[in-house]
Amino acid sequence: MKQQLIKQVVAASVSAALALAPLASDACTSMVLAGTDGGRVYGRTMEFGIPLKSAILKTPRGYAFQGIGIDGVSGSGKSWSTKYATVGANAFGLPIYVDGMNEAGLAGGLLNAPNTAQYQSPNQVQSANSIASQQLLLYVLTNFATVDEVSDALPKMFVNSSPMKEWGGVAKSRMTLHDAQGKSLVVEYLGGKLVMTNNVIGTMTNDPAFSWHLQNIGNYVNLSGTDKAPLIVQGQKFPAASSGNGMHGLPGSFLSPDRFVRVSQFVLNAPSGTTDTQERRAWHVMNNFDIPYGAIHLDSSSGYGGGVNSYEFTEWVVVANLKTKDYSIRSFENPGILKINFSDWDLTGKSLQSTPLLK
Repeated sequence: MKQQLIKQVVAASVSAALALAPLASDACTSMVLAGTDGGRVYGRTMEFGIPLKSAILKTPRGYAFQGIGIDGVSGSGKSWSTKYATVGANAFGLPIYVDGMNEAGLAGGLLNAPNTAQYQSPNQVQSANSIASQQLLLYVLTNFATVDEVSDALPKMFVNSSPMKEWGGVAKSRMTLHDAQGKSLVVEYLGGKLVMTNNVIGTMTNDPAFSWHLQNIGNYVNLSGTDKAPLIVQGQKFPAASSGNGMHGLPGSFLSPDRFVRVSQFVLNAPSGTTDTQERRAWHVMNNFDIPYGAIHLDSSSGYGGGVNSYEFTEWVVVANLKTKDYSIRSFENPGILKINFSDWDLTGKSLQSTPLLK
């Protein structure tokens, strides 16, 4: 496993110039917690420089989607009929997912990666076997049950750079996935090539590339959820000012590398528990990444605010139970938890269903 991870890290490596790219980014944070009963719980926050106007989108089995090809036209790309019913959060009222879970227990989301994401360049013939970047999670969740199936399918198709009007250009992101069988995967498109990495920790934030984060995590091996013993010098004891000294030095900014280290430490130090227990704990982990309104102001010239002066804040937070198939979400406007289960709606319906987050 260790050798395999090293190989994957090397395969995903990017140039030094890329690693030194600006680290400012829309501040999504995600993770997964394992239960002692074999279940898993996925959690993520969504932050963006402009309102995504997300709603809960329910997609039934057998629903036909049209892929967007390199010309930006719906239907010129790879079209498909959904195999698995899916629920999740969309953006701009469109039939896409930026986060979600399907009835087989495959869950995940798109996390913004404006500095690193560079998609493939299919030719006119290959365009018919491609989808636009914003359709990636939609395609995966409605077609596959496991990480292994995704890993087998994505190399056989293309993801193109067709721009998205509502996004103001190409929707650049990376994808994090977790299945009910215990596997996690990070999907990136770097330098026009598909890079898939086994996510042994199960955490994800934004730029730089995932390989950079994996290397950086080694700089924090001193951190621990267990308090350190007092320092003793010539018989004199020097205790910490309070409990919590095991995590002293934990980075606390909103930068994506700092958030990656924090969420990874919370996951690695989380005690064992049943899936139900981990679901409750997941909300508390996600609370640590809730960005208050006003903490990040984006100037219109920064490239992160959608071309306007704006504030980046936590628009919504998701916790998905891959065992019970509960998908729960709370929003900035409505802090109450909205929970959806696949037993609550017709999975064989003929149309998409949309539910506003603010009820």
